[in-house]
Amino acid sequence: MPALRRALFGAALAAFGAQAALAQERPVAFVDAATLVPGLIVEMRYAGAHNFVGRPIDGYEAPRCLLTRAAAAALAGVARDLAPRGLTLKVFDCYRPVRAVANFMRWARDLGDTAGKREFYPNVNKSTLFRDGYIASHSGHSRGSTVDLTLARDGHELDMGTPFDFFSPRSWPGSADVNAEARTNRALLAAAMRRRGFRPYDREWWHFTLSHEPFPRTYFDFPVK
Repeated sequence: MPALRRALFGAALAAFGAQAALAQERPVAFVDAATLVPGLIVEMRYAGAHNFVGRPIDGYEAPRCLLTRAAAAALAGVARDLAPRGLTLKVFDCYRPVRAVANFMRWARDLGDTAGKREFYPNVNKSTLFRDGYIASHSGHSRGSTVDLTLARDGHELDMGTPFDFFSPRSWPGSADVNAEARTNRALLAAAMRRRGFRPYDREWWHFTLSHEPFPRTYFDFPVK
């Protein structure tokens, strides 16, 4: 029994140590993307109340787009490629702390909290969000090389068929249930991101991850500030 207690204590200590390692200051490999990406428009939705939860999310202490330096450099290339078309990039989310993901999970389990339903998931039952893949226990955003974004011209977002974070099959990049202009704009964004090494997500037109991300198995929890 003493040996079992020692093993359990060791496991608990290791788990605590792993969690403590997550609660750190921003690593030097992370940068403020706005300092590298020309013309970047930053609207960090989870730092404010305009999101599907309806309030600021844990870990977002400032409306800042933090990314690994590799992802920010690739995104700067996308912005330079699009500039001759008169287009700029607008980001909604970048690095996401683990504590923010935990916040989403707690919210998803509270079926009575539906403040954002009318705007963000009018046709989805909140009880199915996990099953349908809209909410997950881990997010690639926490690895620092995933970004949610759209295209803008003269500061105005292009028509993408649905808003950011709209929980619906209409938000899938290949959805035919949006108008031709939106399909063209989605294809333009996806092509520009792929050209610089980002891969899309098949359920969200706005979501892209750097293919050769520097931390493919590390989930960070330092706050955005």
